[in-house]
Amino acid sequence: MAALRERSLADVLHDIVANIQDIVRSELRLASVEIRQELAKAASAGKVAAAGGVLALFAFALLLLAAVYALALVMPPWLAALTVGIVLAIAGSILISAGSKRLKLIHLKPEKTVASIRETLHG
Repeated sequence: MAALRERSLADVLHDIVANIQDIVRSELRLASVEIRQELAKAASAGKVAAAGGVLALFAFALLLLAAVYALALVMPPWLAALTVGIVLAIAGSILISAGSKRLKLIHLKPEKTVASIRETLHG
């Protein structure tokens, strides 16, 4: 049998710390690679969704134009366009109002976390 070399406690602890650091670095590199891969997938999906959104916007505009043309069969074209515009303005106003009301309900300050930290600090 080979003679075992006596190592000091400091050497053993140093090796343990170095090994833990290597493991943590490896895990961080792995996490970084995984995150980059997922972000690339998300970017690709975002591009497809954006293209779909642009097409949907064009489709909506054409549907509005069709509504104007349809109304122009029963009223003057300028009144048909005005009617569609007014209906859209009303719908837009309602959506803006509803959105702003919802935004007012959002509290960006993490109240529960702040209270928990204060409780921890003050005992």
